[in-house]
Amino acid sequence: MRLISGTSLVLCGLLLLLQVPCTLGLTPQSRGHLCRTRPTDLVFVVDSSRSVRPVEFEKVKVFLSQVIESLDVGPNATRVGVVNYASAVKQEFPLRAHGSKAALLQAVRRIQPLSTGTMTGLAIQFAITKAFGDADGGRARSPDISKVAIVVTDGRPQDSVRDVSARARASGIELFAIGVGRVDKATLRQIASEPQEEHVDYVESYSVIEKLSKKFQEALCVVSDLCATGDHDCEQVCLSSPGSYTCACREGFTLNSDGKTCNVCSGGGGSSATDLVFLIDGSKSVRPENFELVKKFINQIVDTLDVSDKLAQVGLVQYSSSVRQEFPLGRFHTKKDIKAAVRNMSYMEKGTMTGAALKYLIDNSFTVSSGARPGAQKVGIVFTDGRSQDYINDAAKKAKDLGFKMFAVGVGNAVEDELREIASEPVAEHYFYTADFKTINQIGKRLQKKICVEEDPCACESIVKFQTKVEGLLQALTRKHILSQRPLWGGGTGRGSHAPCVGGPR
Repeated sequence: MRLISGTSLVLCGLLLLLQVPCTLGLTPQSRGHLCRTRPTDLVFVVDSSRSVRPVEFEKVKVFLSQVIESLDVGPNATRVGVVNYASAVKQEFPLRAHGSKAALLQAVRRIQPLSTGTMTGLAIQFAITKAFGDADGGRARSPDISKVAIVVTDGRPQDSVRDVSARARASGIELFAIGVGRVDKATLRQIASEPQEEHVDYVESYSVIEKLSKKFQEALCVVSDLCATGDHDCEQVCLSSPGSYTCACREGFTLNSDGKTCNVCSGGGGSSATDLVFLIDGSKSVRPENFELVKKFINQIVDTLDVSDKLAQVGLVQYSSSVRQEFPLGRFHTKKDIKAAVRNMSYMEKGTMTGAALKYLIDNSFTVSSGARPGAQKVGIVFTDGRSQDYINDAAKKAKDLGFKMFAVGVGNAVEDELREIASEPVAEHYFYTADFKTINQIGKRLQKKICVEEDPCACESIVKFQTKVEGLLQALTRKHILSQRPLWGGGTGRGSHAPCVGGPR
C-alpha cells in the first residue's frame, strides 16, 4: 500500500479545518454510546469526612452516577457497590444489591455524608474483607472477571494506607486513587496500582471532579465497537472509536453534511495560505511536566504542516498573568526551526489571563507588522487548563467577527463554557476537552485532520489508507499515555467487518 506524502496529509487536514466543500468527514459523528464491559466487580470507596461539605459530596455523587451511566450493568456483567467512610465505614449498598442501572442511580442519590474523621485505611480493609466478599456479591477471582476499586478522598488519612493497599492489590483488586484539593498526594501513590500515572488522579476542587467521569467511562469500557456490531448508519465506511463511531467514504467519494452518506467527489479548492498562531496557557496550574506535554502537542500539529512562505506560517504566544510572544508568524521557514523554538520555550507559571491573550492575538499576532499575510486564512488554537482570571467574551467574539478560525483546547480544570465561547461555529467541531494531559496527543491527531487546504480535495480520501497503515504505530505510542488501550480508529466497509476492540482495566 502506498503511503501518501506528508504534504498530502497536511493538505487534507487543512481542507477539513477550513471546511472547503468536498471533505472526507473524519470529524466524529457520535450516535450515542454503548459500553460493553467484561464482567467487573466495581466498588467506589468514598470519603465523606467533615472536610467534605454537603454541596461537594453532591458533586461526588454526580461523578459516581456519570460513571455508572456508561456501564453495562447486570448480574453477569458489571456489578457496582459503594462504601462510604469517615471515622467509621458504612456500606451504602453491596455488589449484589442492584442488578439494573436505574436501581443503582436511585441508590446513589440516597447516599448521605457521614461528616467525621478520615479512616481511609479502614475503608480499604473493609473493601477487601467485606465489599468484594462472596456474601456481598463479589465473584471468585478469575482472569475473566475484573475487580476494581475507585477511592475518592480529599485529606490526609488518620490511619495507614500503605500495607492495606498492598494487600488489596495482591488480592487482585485494581486500585484507582482520586485526590481532591488539599489531599496528601503521597497517600494517593501509596493506594494506587501500577503504573501510577494511569491510576492516580488529582483535581483542585470537587466542582470539577465530574470531568474525570469520561476517563473512567472509557477505562471500564472493553467492547464498544459499534461498527462491528452493526449499530451504525454509515453508507460506506464505519470507523470505530470507544463507544461511538465516525462515518467515512471510499476512494472517489466524500462525506455529505449529514455525516453518514457519500457523494462522488467533484473537486473544489481554496486559498492555500494559512497563518496559524498557538495561544498557550503557561499558568502555574499546568505544572512543568505537563508543559512539556503541551510542547509535544504543538509540535505534533507542526509536523503535519506544509511550512513555507506561500503555504503555512506558524506563530506562538504564551500567556499567564501577562502575555509573551515566543515568535511571530513568518520568523521560521522550516518545521525543524519551528519545533526547535517550541522545545526551547520556557514556562512562565503565575496566573491565567486568557482574555488578555485573545486581545493580543487580535491586536498583534494577526497584523501585517507581525508577519501575517493579507488574504491568508487566520487560524488560532487556544490551549488552556483552567478558568480565565479575566473577561474573555468580548475578545473571543471579536476574533470570530474578524473571520479568524478559532479552536479551543481544554485540559483538566478548563471551563467548557469558556472553550465554547472561544470556538468558532459549529462549536462542536472547534472545541476539544480531555481530563488528562496525557491524552492531548489524541486531540492533536483530530486537529491534524483539520489544518490544511488542497487544490484537489479528492486527494484527501487517501488519508483513510494512511491511517490504517500507521494505526499500529500510533497504538504503540498511545499505550504509554492513556488509561485504557484501544484503537484510535478502526472499522471497515459495511457492517460487522471489524473485530471488537478489547482493553480496559486488568
